[in-house]
Amino acid sequence: MKGDAALRVLNEEIVACRRCPRLVAHREKMAREKRRAYRDWEYWGKPVPGFGDPTAELVLLGLAPGAHGSNRTGRMFTGDRSGDFLYAALHKAGFANQPSCSHRDDGLKLKNCYITAAARCAPPDNKPLPGELANCRGYLERELEIIKPKVVLALGKIAWDTYLGILKDRGVIASRAPYVFAHGAEAKLPGSTPLLLGVYHPSQQNTQTGRVTSAMYAKVLNHIGKVLAADPGKSG
Repeated sequence: MKGDAALRVLNEEIVACRRCPRLVAHREKMAREKRRAYRDWEYWGKPVPGFGDPTAELVLLGLAPGAHGSNRTGRMFTGDRSGDFLYAALHKAGFANQPSCSHRDDGLKLKNCYITAAARCAPPDNKPLPGELANCRGYLERELEIIKPKVVLALGKIAWDTYLGILKDRGVIASRAPYVFAHGAEAKLPGSTPLLLGVYHPSQQNTQTGRVTSAMYAKVLNHIGKVLAADPGKSG
């Protein structure tokens, strides 16, 4: 099965998932109650599948959908301030065809980039529980096997730890301890394992306080562009 077909099958499974009762209840409650600014919207209210280029060399790994962002629009990092910041940065770096991201049919396309998350349902207080992350991890593992990226960019420490946890359980690394998360951190992993980089999450709290700036993201994304350009051809 080709990558795009395999991803379609996987994404259908993700959208139908009801493994985590707490998350099912929360995402559906948010979809019913809505935020006043979006009272005319029909919320997605389901797990949010990955989005982007099925042959991407770069995979961005976020935390979880926002209650009134992706849980409303049905597309990763769409419809909230985090997405506004992220897609503007991806557009500037050449990984997206436009800087805006308002809804699923707004014409946004990603180039050589795919966006996914450690958890697929909007969690209360943006904090998925360890068991909920574990329930979702198989979906991420299958995505990575289908896409076979050269670089994984973790948006925040939970995403970083989730990816390293997969590698530890597979015996690729002995421990997560040597790989310390920070903005701009780069983990050179054994063998042909994709390069792992980290950035602070583009949450509104981080961007409004200046903990994360456009220049900080541009530096990391431009570095990734150079890494990919220096290693032509799709691995795997």
